Amino acid sequence: MTVREALRRAAALLADARVPDARLDAEYLLAELLGTDRLRLLADGDTPLVPECEKAYDAWLARRARREPLQYILGTQPFMGLTLRVTPDALIPRADTETLCEEAYRRMRPGMRCLDLCTGTGALAIAMKAHCPGAEVYASDISKQALSLAEANAKRLGTEIHFCQGDLFAPLGEMDFGLIVSNPPYIPSGELPGLQAEVRFEPALALDGGRDGLDFYRRIAGGAPARLSPGGALLMEIGSTQAEPVTGLLERAGLTEIRVLKDLAGLDRVVCAVRQ
Repeated sequence: MTVREALRRAAALLADARVPDARLDAEYLLAELLGTDRLRLLADGDTPLVPECEKAYDAWLARRARREPLQYILGTQPFMGLTLRVTPDALIPRADTETLCEEAYRRMRPGMRCLDLCTGTGALAIAMKAHCPGAEVYASDISKQALSLAEANAKRLGTEIHFCQGDLFAPLGEMDFGLIVSNPPYIPSGELPGLQAEVRFEPALALDGGRDGLDFYRRIAGGAPARLSPGGALLMEIGSTQAEPVTGLLERAGLTEIRVLKDLAGLDRVVCAVRQ
């Protein structure tokens, strides 16, 4: 079987399984197996596949046809110009979160102590440290498995992060921070069963925001004033319909300069607030 024939068969198989972007995913999977990129793969359409490669490709296609996320099969995901290792132990970093990261970049300064709550793969903490090496970056997560993944990503990318296992602020002692960022779980519990098939492969711990999706925002807003240095900022990713209730929580917590940032699709995506 040639590369071209394998791609045609794979795309049909994935399309039958209702996989979005079936042809594109077929190309990414085969390119990864052959150690090449998509453009070279398409240019080498007449190249025959060895039996071992065909077998491995079939195994990966079977996983994707079951709607396992492409990123978990490939084992990597790009974020802010970095390539992160991903596993089912943590949420896959999304392009939406780059809006939060870019705002963090804008506010960071050398010498600033920064915190990433619910770090998952470590995407935000690692990108922030890579952008501003002079900052002191901490990251916490309640999941031991996610934290192990984040530590491995930080080591591989040469960034020094202080990782702490525990529930939100709990493992951080009495430290305060000039900048706190978080992409917390914010999906209402009742909506989890109806999520896209691929998302249901991701850990519920990283998705479930409680009955109304706001449990973590309540807790972060309640704890943040005592953890922010004077003039320090809190930045949180939100669901596109959550700006009003999250803004209200921050106002009641006594934070000021509250504003909402939109993502590239024009949807509400980040809420920012400051401790005076």
